[in-house]
Amino acid sequence: MDIFSTFLAGVKIIEPKVHNDSRGFFLESYKEKSYIENEINLRFVQDNRSRSSKNVLRGLHFQVNRPQGKLVSCTHGKIFDVVADINPRSSTYGRYISVNLSGENNKQLWVPPGYAHGFCVLSETADIYYKCTEYYDGKDESGVRWDDPILDIKWPIKNPLLSDKDKNYSLLKK
Repeated sequence: MDIFSTFLAGVKIIEPKVHNDSRGFFLESYKEKSYIENEINLRFVQDNRSRSSKNVLRGLHFQVNRPQGKLVSCTHGKIFDVVADINPRSSTYGRYISVNLSGENNKQLWVPPGYAHGFCVLSETADIYYKCTEYYDGKDESGVRWDDPILDIKWPIKNPLLSDKDKNYSLLKK
């Protein structure tokens, strides 16, 4: 596998080795030793799957007291995935990275605890699979509005389909 660091501390883009032949393909979606060797060494306690339709935007989410690290992949379809630095003490506060994840490119995104995460769906549907380092706790969940002017994320869709919760999250403070 190839692992690329980004300018956001700890955030990594992972490209697993894919073995293709006439029958299809094979890849190792998770091998603990390989991730530990690349400084992704937190214990995963929960796996999640979601399916969303075209133009759905989910995020930007995080947990306040028990932040989750997430190893994100898109197993079917295509998404525009975003990680945003929401730590006001960070030198990269208010900046983000984005990457297209798809069932075709098999890339993964490592989102360390403490960052906000979200994605929008570019294909007709998309299936997202992610491993988490903390259990989901709805009482601890928070978020940043998807159209926050400090982040100024260049979402590739015009009119996203949002949950009421995602529409009403707060903006970052300067």
